[in-house]
Amino acid sequence: MTRLSDEGAEAGQEAVPAGFRPVAGLCGPFIAEAAPLFGRLDGQTLELGFRVQRRHTNPLDCAHGGMLTSLADMLIAASAMYREEGWGRVLPTVSLQLDFLAPAPLGAWVQGRAEVLRATGALVFVQALVHADGEAVLRASGVLRRGEARHAESHPWDPLQLRG
Repeated sequence: MTRLSDEGAEAGQEAVPAGFRPVAGLCGPFIAEAAPLFGRLDGQTLELGFRVQRRHTNPLDCAHGGMLTSLADMLIAASAMYREEGWGRVLPTVSLQLDFLAPAPLGAWVQGRAEVLRATGALVFVQALVHADGEAVLRASGVLRRGEARHAESHPWDPLQLRG
């Protein structure tokens, strides 16, 4: 996908790939302020993404590591919530490991996908890969705490309100 110009990225003129919708629901006020995040579902597989705007950048005009970390944290937890292992549960992050592989420049479309590796009675283990305009920029793995199901009536659960 073609990057936006500095002016387009600064103005927040976001070109979002087909099938992505704004996320809502369990994002919370921090994510709502940090960036508009977009999600796309394919069955139980979630992808999250955002367009790098000026407000997301570091002094090198690339996505700030904190913004990429926030995306990774949301991605691993929300991805697990869309799978049977996480239905009806809020899954707080216990551990998050990140490898920054390359920069995500101003105007780039950043998106990631996660995979649940294992779920036990108390924990869920997840890994994710994030790309910017098709280039790998971040690898993440995390451990989530699996609490009681609070939304058991909703199977499958839609914590980011992306279905339908």
